[in-house]
Amino acid sequence: MAKITDRQMTAKPGASDKWLSEVAIWGHGSLVARITPSGERLFYFRYTNSSGERITYPIGTYSREGQEGTMTLAEAGLRAKELAGMHKAGIRDIREHLEAEESARLAARDAEIARLAAEKAAIEAEQARQAARKSVTELFEHWAKVDLINRKDGGAEVRRMFEKDVLPFLGKMAVADVKKGHITEVTDALLARGVNRMAKMIFSLMRQMFRFAVDRDLIEHDPTASIRKAKIGGKDVERDRVLSNDEICALAKLSPDAGLLPSTEAAIWITLSTCCRIGELLNARWEQLDPGKGIWLIPSENSKNGKPHSIALSSFAIRQFGILKALNGHSEYCYPNTDNSGPVCSKTVTKQLGDRQRLQGQGVLSNRSAKAQALLLPGGKWTPHDLRRTGATIMTALGVLPEVAERCLNHTEENKVKRTYQRHSYVKEMAEAWQALGQHLGKC
Repeated sequence: MAKITDRQMTAKPGASDKWLSEVAIWGHGSLVARITPSGERLFYFRYTNSSGERITYPIGTYSREGQEGTMTLAEAGLRAKELAGMHKAGIRDIREHLEAEESARLAARDAEIARLAAEKAAIEAEQARQAARKSVTELFEHWAKVDLINRKDGGAEVRRMFEKDVLPFLGKMAVADVKKGHITEVTDALLARGVNRMAKMIFSLMRQMFRFAVDRDLIEHDPTASIRKAKIGGKDVERDRVLSNDEICALAKLSPDAGLLPSTEAAIWITLSTCCRIGELLNARWEQLDPGKGIWLIPSENSKNGKPHSIALSSFAIRQFGILKALNGHSEYCYPNTDNSGPVCSKTVTKQLGDRQRLQGQGVLSNRSAKAQALLLPGGKWTPHDLRRTGATIMTALGVLPEVAERCLNHTEENKVKRTYQRHSYVKEMAEAWQALGQHLGKC
């Protein structure tokens, strides 16, 4: 039997299998080929096993160019020669031998994969252990970069609170070493200063940060988990401070001599007459106001509930914005910061008003107003948010429907059915409510 040729291998297939054979290699098996009726061209090694059976063992598919997954005649000849060598060396059951080798190879591969997986797990465990050794300051920076950056102020206010009241206590500690007692050390210091609400707020923020760490496998357990928020500073008491008519008139007399910035004095009356949030006012731009039409649009990015809010300005409110325009009309912001690069800090007005409501005996603090009692009122301390509540209360006292007053506050309707089906805008009723409130305030 002569050597098989490419011409033979590329011949047209017949009605049945066509077999081609070469002479036996060293008398220990030979290369054979088969051309099927469908056009397949296959190589085999034919040999006799230990039981004397004639075995035709498949070794590949023919291609003249030796494309991927195929072999040329030359390559098939070399493979047949390798198998004949094994047969000559005494390995008679070639198929079983090769299958055993493949099984061993797969077992070795699986063992290596398992070894690499175990090695990777060990590395990851060590990385997690090292991550847990990160300091609380490093954790805070990670949290700030991923989560706090998405807040309206980019996390600036949370950073200020942590740098003042958390990181001085915990900053240098490894995250994994923080225990329940370290958390309460922070909140106890705040409670000792009498700022119970701030203690609750900072506790909630610390809980958010440590849960962030748990979610990323930086630590296994949240050290705040076993602390009930209600235990920090006692039960929350909802503020219900509303200024009386007499207090509002007293405020009108006291504020000019309280040493306030003129823009802060205007903020008192704008907040009271529009029922806006102080942050919405301090972030306002002149382009959002149209005094001619008596409209102030609070964009969604400035409102607490993320919904735009249009306020129909009363004549009283327009006069206050006129005072503010004379002061800050040079800027695009109604309340610009010192370098005119943006609005002032949202705490600016609240701090000025708080500094002028300190009780007797508290003394004059550094960098604080000397007129510590200038804005004290009979009903007790008040805040800009209390002015907003007061404005809405006056509206209802003047006969405005509570639902209209709620719309003036830009509150989201809690009843889902009402939110879905009651679509009346109350624009006219709201405008009348703001006008009535402005007229009432103008009597002081």
